[in-house]
This record gives sequence, structure tokens and C-alpha cells, in this order.
Amino acid sequence: MLPVQGQQHEVQSLVGRSDVGVLAVPASHVTGLVAIILTMLRVGGATVIMPVFKARIFLEIAAREEMSYTLIVPAMYNLCLLDKDFASCDLSAWRVAGFGGAPMPKATIERLAEALPDLNLVNCYGSTETTSPATVLPFGAIRSHPVSVGRPVPCADIVVVGENGREVAPGESGELLIAGPMVVPGYWDNEEADRTAFVGGYWISGDLGSKDADGFVHVFDRKKDMINRAGYKVFSAEVENVITSLDGVLECAIVGRDDPVLGQRVHAIVVVPDDSPLTVEEVRSFCAERLADYKVPETVNLRVAPLPRNANGKILKSELRSL
Repeated sequence: MLPVQGQQHEVQSLVGRSDVGVLAVPASHVTGLVAIILTMLRVGGATVIMPVFKARIFLEIAAREEMSYTLIVPAMYNLCLLDKDFASCDLSAWRVAGFGGAPMPKATIERLAEALPDLNLVNCYGSTETTSPATVLPFGAIRSHPVSVGRPVPCADIVVVGENGREVAPGESGELLIAGPMVVPGYWDNEEADRTAFVGGYWISGDLGSKDADGFVHVFDRKKDMINRAGYKVFSAEVENVITSLDGVLECAIVGRDDPVLGQRVHAIVVVPDDSPLTVEEVRSFCAERLADYKVPETVNLRVAPLPRNANGKILKSELRSL
């Protein structure tokens, strides 16, 4: 059951037996198994299974089966919005749209709100190690907290710690540690991984973020993906949000390039249509107007090929660092 949290951690179901969910992500992952299959089994709803995601086929199924609920990754929403027949698809039954696995660009949220004003976007944050969402954005909070992954679910305990391992004050950034009955007790036959991934009953997520005074959690970047430019921290999601709001950009990724003087430099891989007139300087100028100078990409790679992703839709940044 996908929960929504109120200020007193009240839980209610967002979906029920009359709902139709579409499984468009791998069933072998937590997202597909827990968020779609087990959720719909729990409430007695129906599940329509797609063998592989294709935006046009997904939209056709959603319209034909009167899909009311699904959870997919942000890139899938973008692909749907880019389909030339998106506006003509009858998606009036679609009420709840979960997303996770990667930050949702603000531009995508705005486009969805314009195209489907009755759609409720719900950010869910978790991992294989949490076996289910560790946070859920309260129903309707996407407007007031568009970049938050939500509040911890009632059984979760999430703390943010600094480099010294001590909990930081609300609003300060650090690494997210997660505890609760849904967190795995350890890794199969891997004592070394257990020693490095767990501390004091908490799983070390490897994600950098913060938690504000109201309990809303923010995820800025993977710790391994954060760019350190001459001592200044650059979180890729912030720069990616800016670039994806530029007209003509389909998707983008920010990675760090090693530099003997600065440590790392900011590099952008930007995907555009094959007939795009967009230039590298236009991308950099757009960023310079909206970001601190050290966050502006010093190099930009414009390409028409989609970004490489794994089976669950996450961008493979390791393949992009050499571009």
C-alpha cells in the first residue's frame, strides 16, 4: 500500500480495489515488485504488465486500460511528454503518478502539471537495501516541495550526518543514514560489505542530502558523484535542473572531470533533437545567468544519442565521465 503521511504520520491508501496499475519497470527491482505488484495485490486492484517500456505503447495501454496508478522513473515521464500524440491520449483516469530512482527535473514537473492538472505526483525514495520506499512525498506536496523526496515513512528513521559521523542540524547537508524494519540486516555472505555499509543499526545510503525542520528530506547527489571543484561542492541535480529547463533540451547529465589544478571540473552531457540549433555557448550562458560561477559547466557535450541507463532507468554516469 503506497502511503501518504500527514503531520501526525497518519496513513491512508492512495489506491484501492478499483484502481488499475501499469507495471512498466522491471519486476525484479524493488520499484516494480513492491510499488506496483505488491501494492496492487494488497489493495485488490489490477496490474497490467508491460514486457518492455516504450513511451507510445505505455500511453496506449494507459488510455485503453484506464490506468489510474503507476510508478516510473523521471526519464520515462520525459519520453511520454515528448511523444507527438501525448496530448491526444485519454489519460483522464490517471490519478496517482509515483516517481523515484533519480531527481525529477522541475521542468518535467511543470510540463506534467500543465498537461495533466488532475495528476498527483508522488516522489518516493528508497533502494534495494530498504526493500521499499524510505520516504514518500505527502499527497499534494509536490507544489510546495517540488525538490523534496518527502518525509520518512512511519517506520523509518533517517538521520543526516557530517564527515565526523555526527548528526547535523536541520537544513544542513550530509550523508543520509536509514534505519527501520524494512532495511536489510546485511549482505549475503559478505562480511566486509556489512562492516562498511552499516553503523549503529543504520544503513549508510551513500546519498548526500538534508532534512529540514518539518521532516522533509532532500537528496542532492550520490556521494561518489558529487563534484569537488577547488574545494567547492557541486551537486549534479542542481545543475541538471537548470539545463533541462532550457528549451530544446531533452535530457542531461552532469559529471566531474579530473583536473590536476582544481581537482575536478564540471562537465555537461546534453541530449538534443537531431535538428537542434542549440550551441555549447548558449548552454553555458543559460547556466551562468542562474548558477554560481563555479557550478557552470566548463565543457559541454551536445549529442542526439540518449543517455546510457541501467534496467531500472538510472543514468550510468560511469560511462559518461570520459566523454
